[in-house]
Amino acid sequence: MKMPTDRFDSIRDFYDNEYYANVGHGLRLPWHSRRIGQRLGDMSGCQVLDVACGTGEWLGFFHKQGAAVAGIDLSQKAIDVCRKRFPEGDFRCGPAEILPFADARFDLVTCMGSLEHFLDKPGALTEMRRVAKPDAAFLILVPNEGFLTRRLGFYRGTQQVKAKEEVLELGRWNELFQQSGLIVLDRWRDLHPLSWHWILRGNPLVWPMRALQALALTTWPVKWQYQVYHYCKAAHE
Repeated sequence: MKMPTDRFDSIRDFYDNEYYANVGHGLRLPWHSRRIGQRLGDMSGCQVLDVACGTGEWLGFFHKQGAAVAGIDLSQKAIDVCRKRFPEGDFRCGPAEILPFADARFDLVTCMGSLEHFLDKPGALTEMRRVAKPDAAFLILVPNEGFLTRRLGFYRGTQQVKAKEEVLELGRWNELFQQSGLIVLDRWRDLHPLSWHWILRGNPLVWPMRALQALALTTWPVKWQYQVYHYCKAAHE
């Protein structure tokens, strides 16, 4: 008898067999990500959860500060890497919509460039709030439908479009956060294209255009950015 198909099966298959097909130990966070992490302050002694943690690049940054790290990802391959990198960490394989962690456990909950791929975004955000302490911080990186290059028709999305990718305008993201009980305190640019690794990719003929775009992101207003970090706190009645 054929077993019922789990609603996450096709997405899990994409990440295990394509996105993480050649998975290995994650690399050190690039300079722009480290600068964002530093804005959060010293995480020494804190409990940090990364939702859709991948192979643990972000958790590596907080672990070096002395944080106790935990993560969840739909890909078993990615979780296996995390468990090898951080043997003392708490890593689970599963969907973000059902977090197998206790209430009010974490001082910081992050979700970096993954919320747009979730089947139930409000459900996942509600779960993130549940497992966070009342005064916890949230750092959520999401793509922006108002990205100028996208509006001009030069950008079609990431490789993960194959699985699922729903991009919202910043105002709609803000509404989603508010409906899930989070207040956005600040928004920060994602400058990951400002690197040779990103610029010198693909056809050399487009490298000059990619370099110009990377530089432009440093001056474009937030509403034109490709991705935006949202620094949030839980709303309290």
